[in-house]
Amino acid sequence: MAELKYDKTGRLLFTKEMKKEYTILMPQMLPIHFSLMRKCLELEGYKVEMLTSSHRGIVDTGLKYVHNDTCYPALLVIGQLIEAIESGKYDPHKVALIITQTGGGCRASNYIHLLRKALKKAGLGFVPVISLNLSGLEKNPGFSLNLRLIIRLIYSIVYGDLIMLLANQCKPYEIEQGATDRMTEKWVNNLIDQFKHSKGVWAKDFKKNLKLITDDFASIPLNKTPKIKVGIVGEIYVKFSPLGNNNLEQFLLDEGCEPVVPGLIDFIIFKINNRITDVDLYGGNPLKKLVCLILQRYIEKRQAELIEAVKESKVFRAPEPFYEIRKKVRGYLGYGNKMGEGWLLTAEMLELIDDGIYNIVCTQPFGCLPNHIVGKGMIRAIKNNRPEANIVAIDYDPGATKINQENRIKLMLANAKLAEEKVHKAKVSVEQKEPVVQK
Repeated sequence: MAELKYDKTGRLLFTKEMKKEYTILMPQMLPIHFSLMRKCLELEGYKVEMLTSSHRGIVDTGLKYVHNDTCYPALLVIGQLIEAIESGKYDPHKVALIITQTGGGCRASNYIHLLRKALKKAGLGFVPVISLNLSGLEKNPGFSLNLRLIIRLIYSIVYGDLIMLLANQCKPYEIEQGATDRMTEKWVNNLIDQFKHSKGVWAKDFKKNLKLITDDFASIPLNKTPKIKVGIVGEIYVKFSPLGNNNLEQFLLDEGCEPVVPGLIDFIIFKINNRITDVDLYGGNPLKKLVCLILQRYIEKRQAELIEAVKESKVFRAPEPFYEIRKKVRGYLGYGNKMGEGWLLTAEMLELIDDGIYNIVCTQPFGCLPNHIVGKGMIRAIKNNRPEANIVAIDYDPGATKINQENRIKLMLANAKLAEEKVHKAKVSVEQKEPVVQK
């Protein structure tokens, strides 16, 4: 058994010996993206298990070890991790946990400290916790983000965004039920195999994959009957995670809608761009700004290639590039508003509306101050300029009932149907008034 070692502050370290012996438990947020990211970690020699459980027991475990006023995503992630250790599936003395740490003003920066406190309360203080961050907040002898791993993780995000984008535009219309899920599984496995053989992350491989993936999804037989399109925005975890939003995407599919979910790439670029904005607004290290600019442009280039591949297919709706989304928020919020999802959340709502997707669900953990400002707080300002917008803000917390959340969304959908009927009647009326030309 690996010897437990601590740093000067008393923090338990993940050592090189642990890398050989321990299984790292990773909570899931985006099934496609995280499956690819898990493989990236495994290729670096880590043993990783992704947690996919979604039962009510996770919430109960979270409530047992975390105060109920704590951010709902933190409660879920901590509950899922501790529930997994206590399940008996793993040797508690041979597991480590990994969690992201942003380092900003969002409560997410404190998840890792809440997790360690909860572990001690559960009698599991000997379980090491790894911080996954790009800010140098915490370091461990047995875990590091080298350039190769960072590049693979970036490509995992881009591939994940593409597959998610195409799948969401196919699934509501598929003629053969399950065809989209099978295509998704095929490409996730294909990309994992490519990563295993050091392929898929070079320029030629990447562009070829983008085209092949897009063409494959375009080959799925679809019945494109008109459906109400519903955008999903909000706090990153409850926006993406089926556990966090009570399977919101599936609920919208069951209601006969097409879910439209902005990708993860914009959030990653947003976080990098914040570092550049900090230097511009407050001063700081120009070298740090230069490094962030290089990284931002690298990821924006990959995003541009994704958008080009989707547009070339002439079948799917393509997202807008980050720099265009950034422009949309002018007049609403300043670029220094960066806590939580910051100005990006407002910008994503404006992007959806400009794309003709007027119906939007804004998902928010109850009490999330940053997102209540840039989400719910901006709805009136948006509707003043874009009266066609049909936005509903939904709070998620341990005490919020699923039926109440779904009823509020159904009311939004009822308004969407009334608006579509109004547009249809107006169109018919105009056509009836047009004079008939005699030949």
